[in-house]
Amino acid sequence: MTAAVHGPLVYLGIIAAAMVEGEVTYVAASALVAEGHLNALAVILAGAAGAAMGDQFYFYLLRRRLTRWVGRFPAISRRMQRLTGIVKRHQTAMVLLIRFMPGLRIALAAACAYLDVNPLRFSLLNAAAALVWALVLLAMVAYAGPAYLSRVGLSGWKGAVASGLLIIIVLHILSRIERRHIT
Repeated sequence: MTAAVHGPLVYLGIIAAAMVEGEVTYVAASALVAEGHLNALAVILAGAAGAAMGDQFYFYLLRRRLTRWVGRFPAISRRMQRLTGIVKRHQTAMVLLIRFMPGLRIALAAACAYLDVNPLRFSLLNAAAALVWALVLLAMVAYAGPAYLSRVGLSGWKGAVASGLLIIIVLHILSRIERRHIT
């Protein structure tokens, strides 16, 4: 790897990617941590910052706007009722779970905006969840996965990528199940 991999643009790229999609780029960055090409703390901070900014973008964009818009579309309003009912009963848990629910992140942030969840509460809880997400995902991909999978011949970056893919698959399966349950 060249010295450019260690430059600040890589970490800015992690922030931008975490804002948009989350896991895939973060898993790749975590695999590079496993290989010693990226700094673990910088990846955690970049991933957490991007993840929180991405979730909060939708919350603040839709806050105080969504109620009027949803009122114009009765079909959407009916579909939102179940999700907003769950979010209303479990606001703190839902904000904390946004980061761990790929496929429902925008919907959960929108539901929080629709229900006018306290913005300071949302921002602090979401930032904390993003940090936990970044820590747990990096630890599993860069350290735990390769250590465990080395027993079956997948060590180093291969173990990191395999564990990352497994995590992504499990999270997406869980989110599909949850989406079906909510809608």
